[in-house]
Amino acid sequence: MDEELLLEENKMGTMPINKLLITMSVPMMLSMLVQALYNVVDSVFVARIEEDALTAVSLAFPMQMLMMALGMGMGVGVNAMLSKSLGAGDRERVNKAATNGIFLAAVSYIVFLIVGLTLIRPFYETQIDNPNIVEYGVTYLTICTTLSFGIYSQIIFERLLQSTGMTFYNMITQMCGAVTNIILDPILIFGLLGAPRMGIAGAATATVAGQIVAGTLALIINLKVNKEIQISFKGFRPDMKVIKRIYSVGLPSIIMQSIGSVMVYGMNKILGVFSSTAVAVFGVYFKLQSFIFMPVFGLNNGMIPIIAYNYGAKNRRRMVRTMRIACIYAVAVMLVGVLIFEALPGELFALFDASEHMLSMGIPALRIIAVHFPIAAVCIIVGSTFQSLGNGIYSMLTSIMRQIVVLLPAAYLLARSGNVNNVWWSFPIAEVMSLLCTLYFLYRINREIISQVPEGVD
Repeated sequence: MDEELLLEENKMGTMPINKLLITMSVPMMLSMLVQALYNVVDSVFVARIEEDALTAVSLAFPMQMLMMALGMGMGVGVNAMLSKSLGAGDRERVNKAATNGIFLAAVSYIVFLIVGLTLIRPFYETQIDNPNIVEYGVTYLTICTTLSFGIYSQIIFERLLQSTGMTFYNMITQMCGAVTNIILDPILIFGLLGAPRMGIAGAATATVAGQIVAGTLALIINLKVNKEIQISFKGFRPDMKVIKRIYSVGLPSIIMQSIGSVMVYGMNKILGVFSSTAVAVFGVYFKLQSFIFMPVFGLNNGMIPIIAYNYGAKNRRRMVRTMRIACIYAVAVMLVGVLIFEALPGELFALFDASEHMLSMGIPALRIIAVHFPIAAVCIIVGSTFQSLGNGIYSMLTSIMRQIVVLLPAAYLLARSGNVNNVWWSFPIAEVMSLLCTLYFLYRINREIISQVPEGVD
């Protein structure tokens, strides 16, 4: 009786799919757009210091992506386990997934606290030999890593809200963190309103302050509002069986995103042969493309618990409809991105106070790279379907193929032509290979898992 009541009450098992996906995804998409905004605003203000400062922030990406990989991969595992347990009506497993996820978030912070205290300078010195850029980078990234408890608390507590369908509150927490960052950026960087002029340290401080605000607010909402989860550490001991289940789904995601870190590090090395401006252009592209990709990731985050829930509830029809509708919306968003990047590349770079040299390099870069956006949309949605069904290994293998096996070697070979514009073609080339791998794995997972689930009803 309790299981039937739980299924009736949870909208992920009853609401029409299109309405459900919009209800769960739009708040996430809006909040991620705001996150993308503060990422861009951060670099816009840093660029006003000087181009070396912008390059230093660009070179921080691999380490920041590694930080996010550890947290987001753990979050994916918690999300999938928790949503599936809700769908199956297993309250005890729901609470165990939550408490062990919080424990893993704390462990993740300790790891990067140690990294921040010991490895930041060597990390920069392996990428560039410009002392000014290195000093900017060490200042910026040391603050981001040693105070990273904010981002890990934000990730886990927002995932708990997302897993239980409370994405509106998720939007509130993310937007509060983003607005905090945006407000503090100019104040701390340039010393406004009586604050000390902190320069690049101010940008890092504003970033971690926003993360701490978001994480604290997400914790409060979970404790006060989220009735699906009971967070209690009374008598808590890490449950290795639960942790293993979390990482069986999350580890491929961690590896996949860590591969992204390796890719960015490798691209920085390849582009650094041309000039530090080429590295800055790549960094600006990453900031700008987040405006396009973040809404798709928001759609993606709204989709994952729906598929996981209906997998647990044994309803194939709702699983498949969710994936199809999400793909349509994702491609539509990416097509808008293509139009913007093709029509307004100069105006986009002007936001970063770009020199003529940066514009001559950046305009063709945006126009070339943007052609792969719609293909990426399909790969992102289908890859996340793999994760929500507990088969994150397929997403990991696709990511390895795209970023390590194809993209970096293609970029290296194209760089040997001596023309930096040729390097950007490595992105579309790699995305086509990614699509082929994704479609193959979709065929396999449909045969092995999806087709075995009872059809169910809408």
